[in-house]
Amino acid sequence: MVDWPEKEHYEAEDLVEIIRILRDEKDGCPWDKVQTHQSIRKNFLEETCEALEAIDADDAGMLREELGDVLMQVAFHAVLEEEQGRSTFSDICREVCEKLVYRHPHVFASSAARGAGINGWDALKNKEKGRRTLADELDSVPATLPALMRAQKLQKRASGHGVGPAGQTEALADLGRAQARWQAAAAADCPREEKAQAAGALLFAAAQSIRLAGLDAEEALTFASKAYCKALEGGQDAAKETN
Repeated sequence: MVDWPEKEHYEAEDLVEIIRILRDEKDGCPWDKVQTHQSIRKNFLEETCEALEAIDADDAGMLREELGDVLMQVAFHAVLEEEQGRSTFSDICREVCEKLVYRHPHVFASSAARGAGINGWDALKNKEKGRRTLADELDSVPATLPALMRAQKLQKRASGHGVGPAGQTEALADLGRAQARWQAAAAADCPREEKAQAAGALLFAAAQSIRLAGLDAEEALTFASKAYCKALEGGQDAAKETN
């Protein structure tokens, strides 16, 4: 049993220390001390999704709680890295602070920022990470992103190199061709893989057109799903009232 003094105010370092105690081989929690990056990987995603729900709900109390859960995940992974001697929570904080200063030369008058000589966020990011070619930029887009989000990021980076439709007119033409391909595949007795490829091409073309309209495809589909659920729930309520 650990003698932990209660505090009126806690800091980020207190959270890290609590995780260290939970991971202690002798006095730690049986569950916490056996976890790895991989075993709690899905927890990070779940907590992030719950934080997004709180943002959409505009619920301050819920958001405070969910952001705390996300921060706990960050601290947990930081302690795991610390145990392996690779980095610490302080290292993580230092690196993200340096990154923000470096990428905002128009705000921070640091020598590092002035030396960048570039004002664009993406351009600074590419300079910082040594990305020069389109292949470098595409490879840096995480494969674990939601599919629609990843598609739009890939499309945006490709467009920076002059690849893809020049505007909405071309994008809509691509979408029309993708729709015709999907209609043919959906109606035909063709292999599942062929239908999946046609469906993917349709979604990719739709994401491109949506991106050029200045919209986020992931958010658009989320809103549509919510509207769908609301409409169905409203229909059930109306049916109950009728009965």
